[in-house]
Amino acid sequence: MARILVADDDVDIRELVEFKLSTLGHDVVAVADGAAAIDACQASRPDLAVLDVMMPGVSGLDAIRAIRSDPGLADLPVILLTARAQESDVETGFDSGADDYITKPFSPRELASRVQALLTRAR
Repeated sequence: MARILVADDDVDIRELVEFKLSTLGHDVVAVADGAAAIDACQASRPDLAVLDVMMPGVSGLDAIRAIRSDPGLADLPVILLTARAQESDVETGFDSGADDYITKPFSPRELASRVQALLTRAR
């Protein structure tokens, strides 16, 4: 299947996403912040990234901007997974380069469907 990077500072959410995507056969790399997400993407390009927006240090928005500015990662599909649900937050997420935006609380089944849709489009 696919190699997927998951970055979320909430360990419960990170483990839930990792578990759900792993049960579908994906190879999941999970990290706790945006800086680690950028490093992991640069070290071994994943097929897709799922980033929380609000993380300490480097936010998900900062991470996606860094990913988009790297020529080797610029076309990496990215899903933002966040509690920020205001229309302006969603707009900011897409303006930062997100391919999809999912608000918490979320359905793991819906997340899996959106991951699959993005992976299919990227191929």
